[in-house]
Amino acid sequence: MPTRTIIEPFRIHSVEPLRMTTEAERRDALAAAGYNLFALRAEDVLIDLLTDSGTGAMSSEQWAGIQRGDEAYAGSPSWFRFEAAVKELFPFPHVIPTHQGRAAEKILMAAIGGPGKGVPNNTHFDTTRANVEAVGAEAVDLVIPEGLDPALEHPFKGNMDLARLEALLRERAQDVPAVFMTITNNSGGGQPVALENLRGVRALCDRYRVPLMLDACRFAENAWFIRERESGHGERDVADIVRDIAALADGMTMSAKKDGLANIGGWLAVRDDELAARCRNLLILTEGFPTYGGLAGRDLDAIAQGLKEVVEHDYLRYRVRSTWYLGEGLHRAGVPVMRPVGGHAVYLDARRLLPHVPPLEYPGQALAVALYEAGGIRSCEIGTVMFGRHPDGSETPAALDLVRLAIPRRTYTQSHVDYVIEVCDEVAERAGGLRGYRITQEPPALRHFTARFEPLAS
Repeated sequence: MPTRTIIEPFRIHSVEPLRMTTEAERRDALAAAGYNLFALRAEDVLIDLLTDSGTGAMSSEQWAGIQRGDEAYAGSPSWFRFEAAVKELFPFPHVIPTHQGRAAEKILMAAIGGPGKGVPNNTHFDTTRANVEAVGAEAVDLVIPEGLDPALEHPFKGNMDLARLEALLRERAQDVPAVFMTITNNSGGGQPVALENLRGVRALCDRYRVPLMLDACRFAENAWFIRERESGHGERDVADIVRDIAALADGMTMSAKKDGLANIGGWLAVRDDELAARCRNLLILTEGFPTYGGLAGRDLDAIAQGLKEVVEHDYLRYRVRSTWYLGEGLHRAGVPVMRPVGGHAVYLDARRLLPHVPPLEYPGQALAVALYEAGGIRSCEIGTVMFGRHPDGSETPAALDLVRLAIPRRTYTQSHVDYVIEVCDEVAERAGGLRGYRITQEPPALRHFTARFEPLAS
């Protein structure tokens, strides 16, 4: 029965306390952290929307899987349950477990990347881009133009620009070790990719004899959007849509901390036998034996169960609907957000909300800091701090300056979300008084994790 009320398809079995802080305490915490929200103590955060990666709640069946976990070094029963669960959705012949998604990216890029190579993607996320660039290759973003307009309504703003991809492949296919598709497109506002677009990318890859790889962290949410928004899929089972997606690809990297519903883990899967052998050798060198890959057996079992639960329609309906609730609440309050709302997060348009703060003074960072100071909400800048610095040391504004409110799975209630809306509305009302930041200390790559900032003078 359709209702206006969002009903969680679960009930609470265990709880953990949240610590209330004062605004003065939060200002002190920000100063001690160098105004970098990654450096805050988690106990000083009230609502933690920094990431949806590994921060969700596991089910009773996953906790039961933890107890079933077998810690044999090689050939554990947990490994075989994990492998079978992956292949049930992604029937690639070679599944290589890793401790998380970026490890899979590192192994793959070490095997196929190198100086002079170019890796196109709809939009690379931070660790993907860093791993491409770490081996001397170039990360090329080719999302459709609609994906760069936060206010524009479009059902599949994560789509690849097929004309630009074809132009790149026509010019330098011999230098492209693989084409990547990120589903959903995290850097572009959590926007989904249409199955039709994936088929178009596959056709171009076939024409120019280039493999197609998936960055599939949020595959189930993307499949749900295909079911809801793409013609001809409205009555289909999500698991079947996932298999259609997998059938178009030659391999995948995966962080099981997202749509694996687990707190740690990931994998690399490929079709090519020779590539798999090279990747397994790198795995043994850096992660562990091929039947555990840097994970405990109990983690493999938790992922195996999570892959069954993540494609359940009741779960996905709740997941997407509750994220939409936050996005629509902010939109009604006049807070500019990326539209339409994605599956795992709501993205605030910091550049539009803070037009007086230039991109190189980091409006996304300014907004994220203000949200924590006002209400203890930790979010993540997805903009010029994250993507503005280039391998040669230069800095330019990113395509977008966003603040991501990433929703941990099965973790917060509607009252938590209502509180987030209230705090965002209050900060937006005084956005004109917010000031930018400058970086006082930064590493050469992935600077957003550890950089330190200071506020600019008014």
